[in-house]
Amino acid sequence: MEEIEVVVAHSERATLRVGDMFLKIDADQTRTDVEVEAMALAPVPTPEILWRKPPVLALAALPGTALGRLGQPSSASSAAWAAAGAATRMLHDAPLPPWPGRSLDEIAARLDGECEWLVTNGVLPADLVTRNRRLAEAALRPWTAVFTHGDLQVAHVFVDGDEITGVIDWSEAGQGDALYDLAILTLGHEEHLGDVVAGYGTDVDLDLDLDVIRAWWSLRSLLAIRWLVEHGFDPSSPGCEVDVLRSRL
Repeated sequence: MEEIEVVVAHSERATLRVGDMFLKIDADQTRTDVEVEAMALAPVPTPEILWRKPPVLALAALPGTALGRLGQPSSASSAAWAAAGAATRMLHDAPLPPWPGRSLDEIAARLDGECEWLVTNGVLPADLVTRNRRLAEAALRPWTAVFTHGDLQVAHVFVDGDEITGVIDWSEAGQGDALYDLAILTLGHEEHLGDVVAGYGTDVDLDLDLDVIRAWWSLRSLLAIRWLVEHGFDPSSPGCEVDVLRSRL
């Protein structure tokens, strides 16, 4: 019997590692449906699906290690970060998935609700929330939809040396803003934004698009904090969401 490692576990889903296999257990099978279809459509390396018996999805482990972790310095090379940018560009150039993403109105409404909750419950100072809410507005503009991963955080991108070996956790994939994926990939790792953009391509203008990427940093952090708190995670850990919001001031 292989030793079982609990990778993540909360009330919505759990991921276990058994040897070279990951078992993902999700209470919402719609998320698993999206993950399976997105991996089939994505033109980048993804984990091999070993079997699926709802509510369990079994995936083969990817070679290599995560590009980084939120709140920790990344030991990955600049070339690896550039490769992550190139892989993101391949995804964004692919045909759109057949299901829609979140609308601007949905995102704006949720942002308003989360900001109100953060202030009303004394989770964050009102001025910190207000300032970041104002910064986040730059992200709330029309965009040309592309195939987005939807949760492209550094822990979901695996590398071996300078090469991308795969991207995991596709349950949030859909049609969305290309700059959102770039923002989530560099959240808490601003020092690697130039590497990512270099790999992604020349149509990202740091002079024009950096404000939008920064806006997504604020917006993503504001939206994430309540969920993290309610599911047993600490967004105030060094380098994590609360520090990201403070760094915007």
